[in-house]
Amino acid sequence: MRPLKVFDTTLRDGMQGTEVSFTLDDKLQIAHELDEMRIDYIEGGFPLSNKKEEEFFRQAASMNFSHATICSFGSTRRAGGSAASDPHIRALLDAQTPAVVIVGKTWKAHVEKVLGTDIDENLRMIHDSVSTCKKEGREVIFDLEHFFDGYADDPEYALRVLQTGTDAGADVLVLCDTNGGNLPSMVSRVYAELSGRKLAPLGGHFHNDCGTAVANSLAAVDGGAVHIQGTVNGWGERCGNANLCVFIPNVVLKLGYEPACAERLVHLTSLSRFVAEKANIIPDKRQPYVGTAAFSHKAGQHADVLAKADYLMEHIDSARVGNERHVLLSELAGKSTVVDKLGKYGDYTKSDPIVDELITALKQKERDGYEYEAAEASFDLLVRRALGIHRPLLELRNYHMESYKAHETPSKTVGRIFMQAHGRDLMGAAVGVGPVETLDAALRDALVPLYGFISKISLTDYKVRVLNPERASAAKVRVFITSTDHEGRTWDTVGVHENIVEASWEAIVDSLEYYFNEHVEFNEHVEFNK
Repeated sequence: MRPLKVFDTTLRDGMQGTEVSFTLDDKLQIAHELDEMRIDYIEGGFPLSNKKEEEFFRQAASMNFSHATICSFGSTRRAGGSAASDPHIRALLDAQTPAVVIVGKTWKAHVEKVLGTDIDENLRMIHDSVSTCKKEGREVIFDLEHFFDGYADDPEYALRVLQTGTDAGADVLVLCDTNGGNLPSMVSRVYAELSGRKLAPLGGHFHNDCGTAVANSLAAVDGGAVHIQGTVNGWGERCGNANLCVFIPNVVLKLGYEPACAERLVHLTSLSRFVAEKANIIPDKRQPYVGTAAFSHKAGQHADVLAKADYLMEHIDSARVGNERHVLLSELAGKSTVVDKLGKYGDYTKSDPIVDELITALKQKERDGYEYEAAEASFDLLVRRALGIHRPLLELRNYHMESYKAHETPSKTVGRIFMQAHGRDLMGAAVGVGPVETLDAALRDALVPLYGFISKISLTDYKVRVLNPERASAAKVRVFITSTDHEGRTWDTVGVHENIVEASWEAIVDSLEYYFNEHVEFNEHVEFNK
């Protein structure tokens, strides 16, 4: 089977996506993780755009990348000029990357209306730019912008652009679906029509405006492409780019290709979540392969099948991509679901009394407004309490929140909390904007001197759902909290009450108690400040 190169543009095209932003340090760390994943090419950005991009290439030049080739990105020279003196080309070369990405126009309408030049000069711009970079010893990746639109409009001119890139020495010709408007059948047809021509190797770069970027990338590979570009989590301009977290396992596990990153497939989920955390974006739970829902099962019948023959319910073993199975808890849960949850604490069967006890408790809790499908950490505490192995973190005495506002000054909340923990009386205080923020800060103020591990736990998501809106301001609310320890672990908890502060308190305490019970050794959890 022919070789296949994977090209990541998260640090350039991915950053053009809505709400995506990285600091310089973020970009350097992500580049390191991509290299660890054995991604073949990492596009660092456009060195002429700003000082941060320029500094990225300066620092990347001194970093040790064991596999990946760092690429700078830029466009062809300006019309009527010379590549040797063009600022775009000079910026590419000054970045000192072993490979450069040069973008050129393929669609005549763009040549005439955007570049403001004629189609023959565009060909000269391409040849001059590519050949100049080749003479400087760079590997040249030539991205043919709007290729599919240009090919549909005038296939003869699009072929002239391909031939010009080939003649100039381009190492790969990347056909770009810049508008993201093509379907796999169209992509397959174009690659089939190009097969057999004496051109440089072909690649593909697809946007997701039709929801088919990954499918188009797979069609390109089927059609002979040896180089595919995409981004982690599919981020990018408008609807995004081909999602490498979907493309890579598909091309490896379904089509049998072996790009270098195939041997690191087990790290794919952690890479996805690492990049999401750096962008401060909540990971998409429904993302194929790496999302928390990718191997989640809700119906009791499904859980029963999983217990008997898991391959009948899952297309791959979740561990192959570094993910894990989740059997969700809800009113649809049967005994098999509960037995699955008890499995971490021992060997239980459907006939054990604890199973009926937990099913009864689960259904009662859900009648009260709780939902454990999205809060498995809270259900784990329910299980621990039923088994008699729960370790409480604290015993609340009281908390007091006072919100106030005077004239034009911003509103504030002052909070105090009194509790007992590890045989000691504790008090915490804080000032914040709202009562929930203040309550959380006061709790931490009291506990961190005793339980040092709490300082590394932070809240990453907070959701409130009104359960009975007909009660207006007296309605019961359900609060979901997502927490992380910034070491790859995330967990979800739930609280329900007519008072949003009390519902939040329950979810916050569950979050800390879950981590305490699950990840902190009994004899090592107390860290007194001397």
